[in-house]
Amino acid sequence: MADPGLDEVLARVHRDEWARVVATVARRFGDLDVAEDATAEAFATAVERWRADGPPPNPGAWLTTTAGNKALDRVRRESRRDAKQRQAHMLSEQIAGPPEPTGPVEDERLRLLFTCAHPALAMEARIALTLRMVGGLTVAEIAHAFLVQETTMAQRITRAKAKIKAARVPWRVPDAADLPARIDGVLTVLYLVFNEGYLASGGDTDPVRADLTGEAIRLVRLVRELLPDDGEVVGLLALMVLTEARRTARVSATGELVTLNRQDRGAWDRDLVAEGHALVRERLATGRPPGRYQLLAAINAVHTDAADARDTDWSQVVALYDQLARLDPSPVVALNRAIAVAELDGPHVGLAQVEALAAPLAGYHAFHATRADLLRRLGRSAEARAAYDRAIDLSGNTAEMAYLTRRRDELPAAGGR
Repeated sequence: MADPGLDEVLARVHRDEWARVVATVARRFGDLDVAEDATAEAFATAVERWRADGPPPNPGAWLTTTAGNKALDRVRRESRRDAKQRQAHMLSEQIAGPPEPTGPVEDERLRLLFTCAHPALAMEARIALTLRMVGGLTVAEIAHAFLVQETTMAQRITRAKAKIKAARVPWRVPDAADLPARIDGVLTVLYLVFNEGYLASGGDTDPVRADLTGEAIRLVRLVRELLPDDGEVVGLLALMVLTEARRTARVSATGELVTLNRQDRGAWDRDLVAEGHALVRERLATGRPPGRYQLLAAINAVHTDAADARDTDWSQVVALYDQLARLDPSPVVALNRAIAVAELDGPHVGLAQVEALAAPLAGYHAFHATRADLLRRLGRSAEARAAYDRAIDLSGNTAEMAYLTRRRDELPAAGGR
């Protein structure tokens, strides 16, 4: 019979230590495949050993040592097959010897992040590899997030690891001189990792992955240590903490999404709100033109500054979206701007702008959810019902599906407009 206490310990240790163990083994052996397999074997061994003997005093160190031994065993086996025993011996010496230079920040997971987010990889591969190696998501969860088959995602991750090995990507944080050229891609990956945690799409998993959002914030804080004057690094940190501040109010006790206008603002983390507002003010004080993340953070600051949803300064939100649209003229930005316009000028005006985005956003659940809400406000119940159905079909988040289903079922019976 499973020990629930041990299961809890294993889940926590996996959340806290997976990326650190993978990163340590990968740096020592220069091979993500070896590191991932050895780490997985170490966790499997932990289940067996800890069930019999109990968890060790330092689970992370135990897992790192066990994974390192398993990786070395694998390399030795492969070396014997290839008649290259010397390679295994050299690797063994490397493990015992002093570590190679690692870059300006001593953090294994940050080094792993810069490796997974290397520009030699396509952006989708960077995100998938980061979610797997740094976030510890399963291939099935990542495939669900990308809306692709699990076999397709497995192949994508395998190819990404092979490319890193073939290109001999170094396991280190780049030097200060190289950081500016690398930072945009790293911030994009961290933003998407945070979003995957905040809008978890892994089917039956928790509707919010606090481990992913927390790790993304931790890594952005480390990146800020590297580039304290980079406005977009500060902007992304502000955006994340302001979003994270609302996390506990975002899902009800029954597991249903609570939209921003209905959240208990007293349940927000006021320390994180204060930190986010201070970061936004810090950037405004520089007088420099804001980038994408700074504008998104400013929009979140307007929302979190209102004591009540009815006090939201929608004209300021629209003005900020106007600035953002000039930097990022994407359909998603236009959709979010239309939501603000609907609050400012009414649902008729907002719906007209939303409808204009039908072609590019046909497969995006938030488009259909927004359209359903505006149709509902206009009394067009039959159309709203169809839009809710489409949004439910496209959403992979359990809390959001529960919310959309309830909203749909509250509509008047068939026969309404």
